[in-house]
Amino acid sequence: MAASGYTDLRDKLKSMTPHRDNYKNKISDHSNGRKRKFHDSEEDFSDPEEQREVEARKVKSGIKQVSIFSPEECSAIEAKIDEVVSKGEKGLYREHTVDRAPLRNKYFFGEGYTYGSQLEKRGPGQERLYSKGEVDDIPNWVQELVIKKLVASGVVPEDFVNSAVINDYQPGGCIVSHVDPIHIFERPIVSVSFFSDSALCFGCKFQFKPIRVSEPVLFLPVLRGSVTVLSGYAADEITHCIRPQDIKQRRAVIILRKTRSDAPRLEVNSPSNTTLPVSLPERPQILKAKRSHRKADPDAAHRPRVLEMDKEENRRSVLPPRHRRRSDSSSENFWRRSHESTRSYNHSDDSPNSARKVKMRRH
Repeated sequence: MAASGYTDLRDKLKSMTPHRDNYKNKISDHSNGRKRKFHDSEEDFSDPEEQREVEARKVKSGIKQVSIFSPEECSAIEAKIDEVVSKGEKGLYREHTVDRAPLRNKYFFGEGYTYGSQLEKRGPGQERLYSKGEVDDIPNWVQELVIKKLVASGVVPEDFVNSAVINDYQPGGCIVSHVDPIHIFERPIVSVSFFSDSALCFGCKFQFKPIRVSEPVLFLPVLRGSVTVLSGYAADEITHCIRPQDIKQRRAVIILRKTRSDAPRLEVNSPSNTTLPVSLPERPQILKAKRSHRKADPDAAHRPRVLEMDKEENRRSVLPPRHRRRSDSSSENFWRRSHESTRSYNHSDDSPNSARKVKMRRH
């Protein structure tokens, strides 16, 4: 090394790659010490916390909250919601009026629409209104006790609401992040909360098995009897959700909206005009109660739950072995091997103690 004029290997390597220092200086000069991101917008160089604050302010600009329902009025409306639940459990509504999910029941009135796992094509923009008459009309008590009060308070104009949805949550229930379909509903979106306090979260991401929810951009407390109005950025540019941990007691919300005149609608004879598989024609048209008089578990909010997207997998998991595919999960293959080994034990030993021997071998 001395013969080549270098006493330090680092000096030699530096002389062989002089462009590295120039490249580092360019990056440092351009970004003032911050790492360069792929996008060139000014927001990409700002602090993430600052970005969240900016977005939170945008969300707040599209939210209006008012309290116009007294505790006595809330109690009267809650009694009517209980009547809706009772009629739904007795199967007294039309088929598409009631939509059931674990720890959350949805009741469509006036207008109903397909969403989520009901869609043939998944994704935003694929939602469709049911054909006219597929769901029950808006109950008179919703008109008298809720909508008229909102009109008198200036929250919505008269004759604005033609769609009312009641979401009835049990402790630990949730609704995943979504934007109310822009091609289906006009703005604003109005919701009124009952039974208990809760929260509406914006900008969350859900993960499943077990269910996990990221930190929200904005956490909005929603009190019993409060009215929440979403428009602008809060309604169109960011998702909102109900997290499982925010439903600690039973909670119901009445969502009041207006459908667009050009909203797409399912054809009467369309095969998509049903949420049931074509292979189940024997299912009766009247819905039966999936939840009947069961008591809510106060700790359910902290446990993994089965959501709509898990139903099909759970149905497959209880099929007998002959219906299972070889490509199923390793745990399912283990179950099959155990089942087959049990049969081989039973065939190899016909003595009265064969069951005991099988049990001992499993242990």
